[in-house]
This record gives sequence, C-alpha cells and structure tokens, in this order.
Amino acid sequence: MINNRSLLIVGTLAAVAWLASNTLYVVDETERAVKLRFGEVVEENIQPGLHAKVPIAQTVRKFDTRLLTLDTDTSRYLTLEQKAVIVDSYVKWQVVNPTRYYEATAGDEMMAIRLIQPRVDESLRNEFGRLNLQEIIAERRDDLMIGPTEELDSLMRNELGVAIRDIRIKRIDLPEDVSAAVFERMRSEREREAREWRAQGQEEAERIRANADRRRQVLIAQANERAETLRGEGDAEAAGIFSEAYGQDQEFFAFWRSLNAYRNSFSGDGNLLVLEPDSDFFRYLRSASPSNGEGGGQSGTGNSEE
Repeated sequence: MINNRSLLIVGTLAAVAWLASNTLYVVDETERAVKLRFGEVVEENIQPGLHAKVPIAQTVRKFDTRLLTLDTDTSRYLTLEQKAVIVDSYVKWQVVNPTRYYEATAGDEMMAIRLIQPRVDESLRNEFGRLNLQEIIAERRDDLMIGPTEELDSLMRNELGVAIRDIRIKRIDLPEDVSAAVFERMRSEREREAREWRAQGQEEAERIRANADRRRQVLIAQANERAETLRGEGDAEAAGIFSEAYGQDQEFFAFWRSLNAYRNSFSGDGNLLVLEPDSDFFRYLRSASPSNGEGGGQSGTGNSEE
C-alpha cells in the first residue's frame, strides 16, 4: 500500500514537472520570440520574461536580437570611370521583426546571411559605380557608406525583418595593373600642391620680413631721435651746470683747465713741445717759479724743452 502511494506521488510529481517544462518558458533579455500553433504564428514579438504555452499544440521559436556581424567577401567594383577597386567590408545587422524574420528565413541565421550578402554587394556596386576614383579616395569611408546603409536598411526591414545598422569598409585597394599609374598621379598632384603651398609660404615670409625690417628701421630712427634729444638736453644741462660752477671763480677755472692741459700734454714718454717761454700756456708755471727774472726764464725754457 505504501509502495503504491509512493509510486503515485512520484508519478504525479513527474507529470507536474513535465507539464511545467512544456508549459512555461523563459525568453532571455537578449532574445525575442514568436509562438507557433502547428507552424502558424499566433503571438508575435514576445518580450523577455516568463511565459506560458499550450503543450504539444504550441511551440516557441527564439531569436537572438543582439547586434550581429556579417563579414562579406572581398569584391571587385568598377568606378564611374570604369576603374576597378578591391573592397573589403563588413555589415552590422540585427533582428527587429521576429515574425517577418521567421517567415523569411524560418529562423535560420545562415539563410539570413545568404539573403543579406547579395543585397550588400549590389548596394556597394551601385555606390562605387556612381563615384570616380578621386572621390572614393578623398571622401571619408564613414560618409561614403551613409547612403548604402540607409537604403539597404529600409529594404531589409521589409523583406527579412532585420535592420542594417552599419556598413563599414575595412580597406580599399587598387588592382596591381592600375596601382602604379594611380600612385604616380597622386604623387604628382601632391607635389604640385606642395609647390603651391611652399610658394605661398615664401611670399608670406617675405611680406612678414619686409614688414619687420620696416618696423625695425622706424624703431631705430625713433630711438636715435630720442637719444639725440636726450643727449642734447643732457649736454645743455651739463654745460649750464659747468657754466654756473665755473662762473663762481673764473680764475680757479682757468687754473684747473690749465692743469688738465698739462696732464694731457705730458702724459706719455718722450713728449716734446716747442713753445715760446712767454706763451700763455706756461702762465701758471711762470707764476709758480722763483720771483727773480733769471730763474723764471730758466724755468720757462726748461718746460718748453720738455
């Protein structure tokens, strides 16, 4: 009796567990789901959380709605002037309409990739075909892909229920047969631009140098004028001071000036002056000599011989 009751409890628990596992399901926060009844969609875009379904009759398909990357094959495209470029790109895409995605691809990611890749190739072929090589090289790659991304996004939302978030160019190469000619033309163009910039820079430098020289001459002339003015004012003031000082005792000034003249005249070795003894130059020497005439004459003669 006890064994039968235990088996009944175990059976009941197993049935409850089976029923719960086939009735309840969880949609992760990175997923969206659709509910199917015998393959027909009965509930769309189920949000993350705990949900219930009818066992056996209903099934649930979950889809990853995170940003996915499609690394496309390297392709050869022709530009507007019929020059070939080798383009390596990748696409960022995301499931935004689970119902449309399920109906178009049966939820198979590889099938979605096989449907997206030709559309990307066609969009890039059209975009590169309307541009010449110079525009492709000169434009920023992000700006180059704005148009194709918007166009392809609108198309894929309607057809597959996926959003094309971004198309990025990893690299753009030229075929070997045209690389040398293109690089040579680019080098010539850059050299021409460099010569133009260099000439403009030299012209600007000459203008700045001429400006600086002119300002220098003006500043020097103004400084010289100011210096001469100050020097003249200083000389005038000094002359006035000397005149006032020497005017107080003219005899002393004459004596002091004569002493300076004697010092300057006899400062070197072997100086020789030929002067008359009664010259005014020896006036203060004569006044300092002995009072008798003979001694004064000798002194005057002796100094003249020096």
